[in-house]
Amino acid sequence: MATVGFIGIGVMGAPMSKNIIKGGHKVKAYDINRQSLSKIEPLGAQPMQSPAEAAKETDVVISMLPTGKEVKEAVFGKDGISETISKDSLFIDMSTILPMDTDEIAKKCADLGFGFVDAPVGRLSKNAEEGTLLIMAGGSKENFEKAKPYFENMGNTIFHCGPEGSGSRMKIINNYMSTSLNVLTAETLTMAEKAGLDIGKAIEIMSGTTAGQGHMSTTYHNNVLKGDTNPGFMIDLAHKDMGLALEMASILKSPTPLGAVAKQFYTVAQNEGRGRQDWSSMFLTIKELAREK
Repeated sequence: MATVGFIGIGVMGAPMSKNIIKGGHKVKAYDINRQSLSKIEPLGAQPMQSPAEAAKETDVVISMLPTGKEVKEAVFGKDGISETISKDSLFIDMSTILPMDTDEIAKKCADLGFGFVDAPVGRLSKNAEEGTLLIMAGGSKENFEKAKPYFENMGNTIFHCGPEGSGSRMKIINNYMSTSLNVLTAETLTMAEKAGLDIGKAIEIMSGTTAGQGHMSTTYHNNVLKGDTNPGFMIDLAHKDMGLALEMASILKSPTPLGAVAKQFYTVAQNEGRGRQDWSSMFLTIKELAREK
């Protein structure tokens, strides 16, 4: 049985710390909201008065906090983790924060002589309850292996993404994709509804196409990421079809802000001479724009 300090007993932190306890470990818990500790105290968690107290004489310390500022304060501030954590212990930050804040935290931890892993999570509070979170970890191989048994208490899909900061970067990139697609999905289903279509039927149909299955597992995987831009579906045709969709949306008075921006990038790709390339070659157009900045 290990002793785990857990900082941040909120919507995600509470069930995550519960699963650490269920895994047979002793938990020393701290949250700025003292009432939050009542969620896990009946399970055997010991409520602490500060992050420093929670980190004292532990094998690992985990934080699950809202912002990078709060993580840094919990670690390096007055009565912070760094005041008492053992050099043999490991600090794991599972918060979703700016990766540049993660880099700063990792460097300071190294300077102070204790190990660090960033390991933000994916999925929902229901998964936190069930112990089925997605965990994206960044850190040395040694520290990842040290953290892995605790990850296995909280999640069932665990990735070592690379060195310190990689987990944080992967989480932000994953969330960028999913949150952007949420808006595009809303635009698309609103247009379907305005066009008089049954939304259930529209979803059923799109689920069997690239629209529902996504480009990563279909066009990108099979084409541009293999260096193949031979057209399965050309940029020129994508540009034409996007124009038709935007024209119909305008007639229906259905908002399509993301679609309007997307069409501009198909125009850019055409201007680069990619019109007769596979539409997955949009990746090359965006990469070229990134090089120009």
